[in-house]
Amino acid sequence: MIFPTRRAAALLAAGAPLALLGFVTPAAIDAILVFDAILLALVLIDGVFLTVPPRALHVERRAPDAFSVGRPGEARYRWHNPKGGSARLSVREVLPEILGGPMAPRDLVVPARGERWETISVTPVGRGRETAGWLAVRSRGHLGLAHWQSRLTLPWRVTVYPALPASRLKASIAEAARKRETGLRPMRRLGEGRQFESLREWVPGDDTRHIDWKATARRRKVIVRQYEEERRQQVLLVLDAGRLLTAEVAGEPRMEYVVRAALWLAFAANHHDDNVGVMVFADEVAHYVAPQRGRRGLRALLDVLATVRPRLVESDYPAAFRYLAVRNRKRALTVFFTDVIDRLASEALVAHVGSLRPRHLPLVVTLRNPDLDRIADRPPGSVADAYRRAAAEELLAARDDALAEMRARGALVLDVLPDQAAGAVVDAYQELKRRGRL
Repeated sequence: MIFPTRRAAALLAAGAPLALLGFVTPAAIDAILVFDAILLALVLIDGVFLTVPPRALHVERRAPDAFSVGRPGEARYRWHNPKGGSARLSVREVLPEILGGPMAPRDLVVPARGERWETISVTPVGRGRETAGWLAVRSRGHLGLAHWQSRLTLPWRVTVYPALPASRLKASIAEAARKRETGLRPMRRLGEGRQFESLREWVPGDDTRHIDWKATARRRKVIVRQYEEERRQQVLLVLDAGRLLTAEVAGEPRMEYVVRAALWLAFAANHHDDNVGVMVFADEVAHYVAPQRGRRGLRALLDVLATVRPRLVESDYPAAFRYLAVRNRKRALTVFFTDVIDRLASEALVAHVGSLRPRHLPLVVTLRNPDLDRIADRPPGSVADAYRRAAAEELLAARDDALAEMRARGALVLDVLPDQAAGAVVDAYQELKRRGRL
């Protein structure tokens, strides 16, 4: 559809004084009518003959399908103009919300029967997976009096992953691994692992399931298999996506802190050659990826962390623990990212977390509320402040009681501020590795 431009409106306004002369002489009225007719004709000529309609243009986008939060990327556009006149365009693009949504307008000229390439910078603002996007395109005529406006559909299927660990964290993980290995000779530790180590003669007390009957027949005495304890452990990340993780801290959802901490821990475990898996649940289990090692395992975990969202529902802890008991029978460091209010409200979590012992080693990571801590520590300046402080202290005491109960049931508890969660959980994991707790 053809629209007049601001230039055409300015010219129309410039002819307004002629209308005032109509009160003095009738010839002025004829002059203004002629002027308006000429201007209208020029607008139509500019729009019909001197403008390339946006629908006649061809546009394609060449861009990666995956980005990382906060890390700029590039997208290239190829505009092709099959018409005989050049296209003067003003483009306003609407990207998927995770890429920032509406962009600032940009101008470009596409030559007649030619093409034009342009490159734009894109900085993702959130995690997720979306398919969206369109262009609002205005094509101006050569006289600048008319333009065509159209909406071009250009969907963009994109996945934005959480920000990868900073180089400082990577360096600290690598340094911890070097310290753990430097100066130590490889030592075979015999145990209940699956890795075969040697054969030896049976002695009283050995498990009869380990008897090697072929070797026994050959040597005519009872021979048992001896196994080496496996050094590669299982790490399972369990994310509570219920209502407790929907609140915000300093303007950022609590789930973002949890995702960041889970990713950093997964990266550290992958660096130590451990198997890493993930489970996300709320009122039902939404995702489960069995522990696996290497880049493939890390990529599967990233695919889950990219799309996890908390929901305003009560988490079904009994169902989650039952699911976990069936799916993951091998001993694992099971890291729960959740939160607690008090012992009564979190009764299901407190009651079930101890059931993982002794098969698994449970580590519960909870996020403190810095605002609540601040109110509890601030001296009251008024009666209202005193009541607020008393309420905050009561909430914190109830919360500490729930955490103490989980510790009493054999779970390790890491209660930290949200912005310290990622570094703290990696430090706790590396300390458990160093002490051989896994």
